[in-house]
Amino acid sequence: MASPDETVMIDGLNGSHISVNNISYVQESYVHKGYRCSAEGLLLPIISEYTWSEGARAFLYLVGLLYCFMGVAIIADIFMGAIEKITSKTRKVYLTSEKEDEPEVIEVRIWSDAVANLTLMALGSSAPEILLSVIEVIGNDFEAKDLGPGTIVGSAAFNLFVISAVCVMAIPAGEERRIRDLKVFLVTAVFSVVAYLWLLIILMVTSPEEVEVWEAVVTFLLFPLLVLLAWLAERNFCGVPNKTDTSKQIELGNFQTGETDKLIKEKQYFRDGRLDRDGLVAFIKEVKNYPGLTDEDAAVLAASKLVESQSHSRMWYRVGAVRNMTGGRKTQPQLSTKLKEVYSAMNEHPEAPTLGDVPKVMPHQNAIIDFHAASCAVMENIGKFEVAIIRSGRTDNEVSVRVETIDGTATEDQDYIPINQVITFGPGETEKLIEVEIINDNQWEPDEEFFLKISLLYNAEKRQGVQLGRISIMEITILNDDEPGMVMFQKRGFLVKESIGKAIIPVVRKNGADGEITVKWKTIDKTAISGRDFEGGEGVLVFKHTEIEQNIEIPIIDDMTPEKDEHFEIELFDPTGGAKLGQINRTAVTITNDDDFNNVLANMMIMTNANVHALQVHHETYLSQIKDALNVNGGDIENATGMDYVMHFLTFGWKIVFSLVPPPGILGGWLCFFVSLGAIGLLTAIIGDLAATFGCLVGLKNSVTAITFVALGTSLPDTFASKTAAVQEKYADNAVGNVTGSNSVNVFLGLGAPWLIAAIVNKIRGKVFFVPAGNLSFSVGIFTGLCILCIGLLLLRRFLGVFGKAELGGNVPMKYVSGAIMILFWLIYVLCTSFQAYGYFDSEK
Repeated sequence: MASPDETVMIDGLNGSHISVNNISYVQESYVHKGYRCSAEGLLLPIISEYTWSEGARAFLYLVGLLYCFMGVAIIADIFMGAIEKITSKTRKVYLTSEKEDEPEVIEVRIWSDAVANLTLMALGSSAPEILLSVIEVIGNDFEAKDLGPGTIVGSAAFNLFVISAVCVMAIPAGEERRIRDLKVFLVTAVFSVVAYLWLLIILMVTSPEEVEVWEAVVTFLLFPLLVLLAWLAERNFCGVPNKTDTSKQIELGNFQTGETDKLIKEKQYFRDGRLDRDGLVAFIKEVKNYPGLTDEDAAVLAASKLVESQSHSRMWYRVGAVRNMTGGRKTQPQLSTKLKEVYSAMNEHPEAPTLGDVPKVMPHQNAIIDFHAASCAVMENIGKFEVAIIRSGRTDNEVSVRVETIDGTATEDQDYIPINQVITFGPGETEKLIEVEIINDNQWEPDEEFFLKISLLYNAEKRQGVQLGRISIMEITILNDDEPGMVMFQKRGFLVKESIGKAIIPVVRKNGADGEITVKWKTIDKTAISGRDFEGGEGVLVFKHTEIEQNIEIPIIDDMTPEKDEHFEIELFDPTGGAKLGQINRTAVTITNDDDFNNVLANMMIMTNANVHALQVHHETYLSQIKDALNVNGGDIENATGMDYVMHFLTFGWKIVFSLVPPPGILGGWLCFFVSLGAIGLLTAIIGDLAATFGCLVGLKNSVTAITFVALGTSLPDTFASKTAAVQEKYADNAVGNVTGSNSVNVFLGLGAPWLIAAIVNKIRGKVFFVPAGNLSFSVGIFTGLCILCIGLLLLRRFLGVFGKAELGGNVPMKYVSGAIMILFWLIYVLCTSFQAYGYFDSEK
């Protein structure tokens, strides 16, 4: 208290300063909560920002807002993992089979797709917007504010207009995607319009600028009504059944006897996306058509096939998008360049891009380039000589490859002239000759070797329609000999496994390599019979000048049945060109039964399961969850990109904190569900404070901040997820089909729940729950009109030939026109809503 001699004066706006004896002091209450934009948040600011400049505060709040968007995306990832665990529960269905004692068992999901998409999955993708609206009302003493409702409508506008535009334009040229469950889409589309029309009725007709309890109850109850009608539409309880059965279980009544097995054998390796022994055996046999692949490679490819064979929800794609953005463990297989090429070749079937038969290397598909022989020998004084590069397979296109030398014991510029050049085969050309020059230094040296290598060009366009053959590397030996030589087998016997595919039997030329020679060969049946155990016959091997090794390829028939070891013989005879037969002119090939085949297959099953398990959306234990949080790309360092490292570093703090959330493997995912929901709620409250304070500092009204910064931040992961689903899925349901349902749920839960709570509380208090209609009703009205136009455009695209009769893709010019129109809808919505918020449409002005 001031003494009688002191003069006390209060000055400044709102009494912010006290002057004592002409010395100005700032009041404590003003320092903590009286300065500009200090009272916008529910939790923030934690400390006084009185001394901070407004520019610095705005920048820090913007950075904090963006950082929290990343945090809510990461905790939403875990939240959706819990939902995946919950909705993935299945029940066994037993069917009759040919074997009386072994009924066929299939597993079907307990959760209906429509119910799962509109309940838990919609909550998973829209939880931040819904919780923001709920927390804002409760934190404001059950009074309405602008940020929550604005985010609900702004997010709906971005989802419908921008995400739909991105999906329409993202489809590759010549492809299209149609919505499969059209009835469900129409139900959700109608409700997405009804939801916002109902808001207009509440705000402007039945009780202007007031929400009564019965109105809030109706808003909330529209949610279970939507779920019920969507489920009835999915189950075809009314109208004509869909042409495409959307049920995930197998309806055997749709096929004649035996047709189901035929369909599975012809179209699927992994039935319903599940790993089984027969499917794995069939897949591995096809993989072996591609040389140079290890068992580990085959397991990775099998896991990739399994993942793509499974049906995926929109949530799965959203989790994948978030992990791509934050450097987390990917939900899709990461393949090396070599395996990507093999996998692409395996998925070329046009009717079933992920479930079709794996094609063999067929002549009509690609040009196959390789050397005529795996090795050759030349004299040191030969000077220049030519090496033949052979083209087989497809010959009607122009293809190019690179040929280069690699040092062995012979070194470039000392023993030979290096080569690094591109050769081009024109249409119809089947052979090219490369000139190689040997350096003769007139000094004695032992035999030396170097290598010629064929490789594909780096340009992706130049790699189309061409692939390397079996002999892409050729060994060249420099020696001093001018005899035609002798031909013989390397060994008297060879041991091959029944599952090898092809037995490669080398024939060598020794004691000379001068001139072209030939030698005939034939197979001789013993205990192994041609046509039953192997594909035998006879042929001629041609050794061109300097070539010293050729291979005989004998296909081995793998019938996957236990057998004793069997053998056949191969004989060389009738050499020409001055060559002679060596000591070993006959060899025995023993086909061993794969005694360890079951062990190999068991290991393959384990490796494949491990690869598939690593791609699961959710975690079963704390250990795997924390390991993923600590490591970039979930520990897959080999396939991590530079951006993965950057984003992992930026989000590392969030990952560590949220790795402590109980993993979905505990209590069937429900514990993780509720803990994650609580974490999203807390983080959403902070986002609301950051957005409101940032908007205040830069002069943006909450309604404008909501439809721009907050709506974009919460919807960005959905954008990437929908784009990926549009490109990879055969149908458009996961890309745009769920957008309308999600927009409906946003209103029924995001506004229905908080308005119901607030209306009841205010009714008990004897007050009215006042909701200003001005900007909100204008925003809802603009969106509703544009929403009808956008849904109409999607339906026109489905039924008009000029668009390609598909919601997504189709006619290239028209898909870009459609996308541009949808983005224009969003710009009109944002601009009109913003102008109205600042009074530009007021009649008084």
